[in-house]
Amino acid sequence: MATIYDVARAAGVSPKTVSRVLNGDAPVGKETREQVEAAIAALGFVPSNAARMMRSSKSGLIGLITGAISTAQEIANPTGLPDLFILHGIQQAIGPSGKTLMIADTNGQSDGIPGLIRTFLQHRVEGLIYVADYHKRVTLPKLPADVPMVLANCFDDVGTPCVLPDDGQGAQNLVTQIIDVGHRRIAYLTLRSSIEATRLRTAGYRAALTKAGIAFDAALIRDCDLESSEGTTQLLWDAIDRMLRLPDPPTVFLCGNDAMAMKVYGILRTRGLKVPEDISVAGYDNHHIIAATLFPPLTTVELPYVAMGVRTARRLLAMISDEGPSETGPTLVSGPVYWRDSVTERRTSKITKLKTVREE
Repeated sequence: MATIYDVARAAGVSPKTVSRVLNGDAPVGKETREQVEAAIAALGFVPSNAARMMRSSKSGLIGLITGAISTAQEIANPTGLPDLFILHGIQQAIGPSGKTLMIADTNGQSDGIPGLIRTFLQHRVEGLIYVADYHKRVTLPKLPADVPMVLANCFDDVGTPCVLPDDGQGAQNLVTQIIDVGHRRIAYLTLRSSIEATRLRTAGYRAALTKAGIAFDAALIRDCDLESSEGTTQLLWDAIDRMLRLPDPPTVFLCGNDAMAMKVYGILRTRGLKVPEDISVAGYDNHHIIAATLFPPLTTVELPYVAMGVRTARRLLAMISDEGPSETGPTLVSGPVYWRDSVTERRTSKITKLKTVREE
């Protein structure tokens, strides 16, 4: 690989003159400049950014760690790829900034994250973003004080700036609107009780009931989420069977996500029940391949992954530039309720202050 010294010899000038041509930081005669440029072209010389980075202390690089690329083959999976959609939002916000986004994939191996961070620091990135595949707590290595980091779809115990979905408010909005159309017996078939989204959404579910003066009934809430699809289906069948046998059965099943709602549709139809004529169903995620194509289309809450990506990038850029108000604490991003035909009104609906997106 040609060096600046090779260029200087070929052009018959000093290395310092070549540096001046490359950096434009001092006057160089036209003829001399043309000689240097001709030598650069002939030798295929590629300038190193290292010296410029040392002088400016600004590399123009932002590092991003994700698992989205290694899981891209699962794009048809109905659970979706939240980290990929977050990445799209980050790219949209970083592009106009003039910064270059460097992406490293974990390949599903969390123990490789410290090494990826070290590599980014060696490249003198101006900031780092870590994107998680679902809302969870993480533990990452400590960074130098002059390298800011923002977490997307996750948080840690040391207060690293983060951008999260507003799961609690999303569930509360959905349940409030279901109550507003006359439902009082609302069953909740949750994701795993160990995950953060379930804790927050359950709190939102209970807050909506309390606000409406409806007593919480523990018989109407069940964890129905297992890693295996077959196991989840069995749990759902058992939970639905038990709830429908209650003296006062539910009139609507609220599901932990849209993929679960799709299974609930099938179970109810196997039992000879129609959605929504006999019982209503709602989901969470607004995963379009499910929600808009089920029959009837599914009422659900949108998880705003692209918006989360944009907010993540903008927060990091603000930290790098020291411009704009300094944010403290998590940035919560909310999504709308998409009201479709899977929830039927049980009485005339009153006007609600919550904003709903209706799709015909």
